[in-house]
Amino acid sequence: QVQLVESGGGLVQPGGSLRLSCRASGFIFSEHGMTWIRQAPGQGFEWVSGINTGGETTGYADSVKGRFTISRDNAKNTLYLQLNSLKPEDTGMYYCAKADGRGVTTALGHHGVWGPGTQVTVSS
Repeated sequence: QVQLVESGGGLVQPGGSLRLSCRASGFIFSEHGMTWIRQAPGQGFEWVSGINTGGETTGYADSVKGRFTISRDNAKNTLYLQLNSLKPEDTGMYYCAKADGRGVTTALGHHGVWGPGTQVTVSS
C-alpha cells in the first residue's frame, strides 16, 4: 500500500540544524510532487515547502525561506528537508505528503497521502 514514513526529528537548540527524511513506498515516487507540512502545538496545519517531480522547482513558506531546503532523491524514493537556523517557533510535528499532481502543490487538500509525522522541538 501507499506509505510515507518520516524520520530525523528531535530536540535541538535555537540556531541548530536537523535533516528530515521521508521514505516513500507503494507508488511511483518520481511521478508526484511532494510536500512538507507542519503543525505547531495547538495550531492548524501549515504548508512549509514543496518540490516538483524532478526536483527543479521548489517553493517555501515565507516563515522558512532562506533557512529550510527541500530536496528529493528519486532513485531512493526519499524526500528531504534540511532545517537550518532553527527557531522556537519551528517547533511542531512535521509531515511529508504526496501531492496529487506533479508540480509544487500548496493546497493541503490536494495531498492524498500523509505520513505519520516526526516531531521537531526547538528549545534551549
